[in-house]
Amino acid sequence: MTANFETRENLIDTKKDLQRLPKAELHLHIEGTFEPELIFEMAAKNNVKLAYADVEALRRAYDFADLQSFLNVYYAGMSVLKDESDFETLTNAYFARAQQDGIVHAELFFDPQAHAANGIAFDTVIRGLHQAVKTSKEKYGLTSSLILCFLRDLDEDSAMQTLEKALKHRDKFIGVGLDSAEVGNPPSKFARVFARAKAEELRLVAHAGEEGPPEYVKQALDLLKVERIDHGVRSLEDSELTKRLIDSGIPLTVCPLSNVKLKVFANLQEHNLKKMLDLGLNATVNADDPAYFGGYLLENFWQCKEALSLSDQELVRLCRNSINASFMSASEKSLHLANL
Repeated sequence: MTANFETRENLIDTKKDLQRLPKAELHLHIEGTFEPELIFEMAAKNNVKLAYADVEALRRAYDFADLQSFLNVYYAGMSVLKDESDFETLTNAYFARAQQDGIVHAELFFDPQAHAANGIAFDTVIRGLHQAVKTSKEKYGLTSSLILCFLRDLDEDSAMQTLEKALKHRDKFIGVGLDSAEVGNPPSKFARVFARAKAEELRLVAHAGEEGPPEYVKQALDLLKVERIDHGVRSLEDSELTKRLIDSGIPLTVCPLSNVKLKVFANLQEHNLKKMLDLGLNATVNADDPAYFGGYLLENFWQCKEALSLSDQELVRLCRNSINASFMSASEKSLHLANL
């Protein structure tokens, strides 16, 4: 018998109650799940000298002023990943945590251009990640897939070259996205590469409206033809755009703890997630880079419940939105939705 969470009151009182709700994670950078202990373990394995004396010194560096200050630490940690087994180990560590959080499906972002800058071949990255993805159901009871992200602070030619390399491994990833430093790097820079990806029938998503203005969300929709907006919290500054998002049902992959950590909002009580739900936007909750931002998916749900006084119905709606907004098949979605 499945539980009808939406019609029962006061059901979600504890983290364990939240954990039991099936949910999909749609905005998760696999490199952002790199816990300091694993970073130091891999640094020792691969003879990489870190700029931090120990795990605690690295953790202290996680006091970020903005997105760029985070990215500086993020890319430094990534430098210890060297071979296929490293990428597989990192991904499996995330899946183990995802299983604990009640995640039934995860779509993982990865940044091949950042690894290329460290001398790591695309083949090494994708094979290691895919090895973990293809066994996630058997090992951890959740399905998963990969989305290749382009670094928006690099030029479109670099993105196009990355896509051409990636197409040799078309069977190992389902879509492309756009991430990294948003300010000053509008989606319009990448119209050609997204058109190329669309021609290859890849799914399309893009970060927009985190630190960048609502105009970037419009560009992602109109020029890149994306199916989901990653973040999108600044969309509410534009009433016309907000109405468009409501009417179209375009999903927004919101990352509350990330937004607070990177000073998009001063605190969680000021976050606009509840307003999104009140307006009828298709919002979802995600962890973004949880090793750096203080919480994996369950923690994001729990802290939002507490800070924003989310009802049981709103929590269930967020879970339902995540499953419907995923790139799973219709039959897979139906299976999970039946448990809500």
